[in-house]
Amino acid sequence: MAMAQGQPDELGHSEATSHTAVDPLQGTTKGRGVTFRSVLLALILLPLNAYWVVQMEVVRYSAHPTTISLFFNAVFVLLVLTVLNIGVRRVAPKLALERGELLLIYSVLSIGSCACGHDMLQVFVPMLTWSFMHADGSNNWANVINPFLKKWLFVSDPNVYRDYYVGNSSVWQWKYISAWLPVTLGWTAFVATLFFVMLCISVILRKQWTENERLTYPIVQLPLQITSENAFQPGGLFRNKIFWMGFVVAGLIDTINSLNYYYPSIPTVFTPGFGQSFLDVGPFLTQKPWNAIGWTPLSFYPFMIGLGMFMPLDFLFSCIFFYWFWKFEKVFAVAMAWDQDFLYAAWISRNYLRQVVLKALGKPSTADDSREPISYRAALLGVLAGGVGLISFAIYLGMTPWVAVLFFLMYFGLAISITRMRAELGTPIHDLHFTGPEMILTRTMGSKAFDTPTLTVFSVFFWFNRAYRSHPMPHQLESFKLAEQSKADYKKWWWGLFLLGIVAIFVAFWVVLHLMYVYGAEGKSRLTFGAESYNQLNTWIKTPEKGKFQEFMAIWSGFGIAFLLQWLRVRIPWWPLHPLAFAVTSSWEINLVWGPLFIAWVCKVLILRYGGRGGFQRSLPLFIGLMLGQFVIGSLWNIWGIARELPTYQFWQ
Repeated sequence: MAMAQGQPDELGHSEATSHTAVDPLQGTTKGRGVTFRSVLLALILLPLNAYWVVQMEVVRYSAHPTTISLFFNAVFVLLVLTVLNIGVRRVAPKLALERGELLLIYSVLSIGSCACGHDMLQVFVPMLTWSFMHADGSNNWANVINPFLKKWLFVSDPNVYRDYYVGNSSVWQWKYISAWLPVTLGWTAFVATLFFVMLCISVILRKQWTENERLTYPIVQLPLQITSENAFQPGGLFRNKIFWMGFVVAGLIDTINSLNYYYPSIPTVFTPGFGQSFLDVGPFLTQKPWNAIGWTPLSFYPFMIGLGMFMPLDFLFSCIFFYWFWKFEKVFAVAMAWDQDFLYAAWISRNYLRQVVLKALGKPSTADDSREPISYRAALLGVLAGGVGLISFAIYLGMTPWVAVLFFLMYFGLAISITRMRAELGTPIHDLHFTGPEMILTRTMGSKAFDTPTLTVFSVFFWFNRAYRSHPMPHQLESFKLAEQSKADYKKWWWGLFLLGIVAIFVAFWVVLHLMYVYGAEGKSRLTFGAESYNQLNTWIKTPEKGKFQEFMAIWSGFGIAFLLQWLRVRIPWWPLHPLAFAVTSSWEINLVWGPLFIAWVCKVLILRYGGRGGFQRSLPLFIGLMLGQFVIGSLWNIWGIARELPTYQFWQ
């Protein structure tokens, strides 16, 4: 299995990837990661980062950094800190941050971005008041929905939530703080438990995926390159002319397109204008049968081309193949193709997991957890205790016990699958819209199979299952990879992620509240997440349906096809189609990235064919430059727009 069984990939042996199979703590001095100053900086930056993200994704509805795997806001902050740190090192070397400290801050900001991201609390905060605000005589929500909601976990007082929707107010008034504080504390505990369970699962999987299977973690290569010890030295990344060529090209494209946004007489580059970075070719195909192709955006994202160069060739090719396969076929949806990867990963890890369990039970085992973030016993107990807590909370909210167990088993199975995709392949997107446990259960078994309290909890949990773009677990495991590369103390790192993660969740709640009390949630025409969840619940309750056999067959058909693709890939060395691409390309956001991934595939094939691994290695600075050029210039324009309260060109989406 490419990149999963210790086989070298196309990256060659750069600093960012060559240490994967080496024990970083053997015979070396530990680097510093979790220190007073790194924690203090993280605490200072968390609210600023959350403010920036929510401004972009809710207030301005632009850029959307948390809808892709590599968060450009966190990369931008890391680069700024790294450059400032170079200056500090020259003036006062003892005050300069070490690589591990920089990477810890980056990791915390990434996890914090997940918490306040497009598919987490941005969805949830409106739901806390929506059904009370919008209950009326026509929908009868006051009698159909609201009685099933635990009042202390929601805000039902119109004197509190009115200004949330109207705006021109401030949440920093005691009448609002006293109403929102118990609600945010209660839900912070729930979200923190979700994060805690995933962090414990990451501990269990870390050694198998990182050291035994030697997965390459493509998403973390950019922060590793930025913080490399020799990045600013002669011959390093930032002294490389090819890097600056890519940086200037990407930055110039964004600058020209941004200027066009204000001065239409300036021509755009690779974009139709209108503040967007893609052109839908669907409307140009008006004749049958070609008009069935639907929405087909033609995009040019330099950063996505750069990111694609770190992905395996077979995965890149498969993404393009299956994207057009779905376009031309459109027969059925792959609702649970991700399950195949979860089951396959569990199967090939079965011996390792058995040894982990034996170690946790205190029985003879070959597993060694002496250098893990926490012991395997603590990790397993954490998963069990956290899982019991989550299930008990769901039951308290009204969910039937057996459904609660099944719900969270499915959710964490999906979390592991997404994390595996990222660690093995560096999938650029994994939105998987409306494929969460509640959608699978109601489609296959029918909404009629569940009572109203259970359906209500399904809708209450809608916020972390609507889509999975800003899922925290991949960032947690990737953070351990950064700890390995910086030779940081895993145990301190784990506690840093856990405790700072709780702070990030609490901060995210209040940043969303602050900005909505200022700008008004009702005025944000795109902010319709609350409506989605409660409208769906309204449909489930008022027009209950039986299970649909075609939905059941679609799930098992998708599972069977994905399993067949995996079997062929293992048995036939030249088999070109990757099963994970089969799942990823059934999602919405592949529409936006298929073009750049196709360009990346072509570039990678040509470079490897005519330049070999050496030529590919020498070309990497160019593609890193494309990523950083667009991230830096796009971020600067975005910050300028926020400061001046002006709309800006969207370099992503």
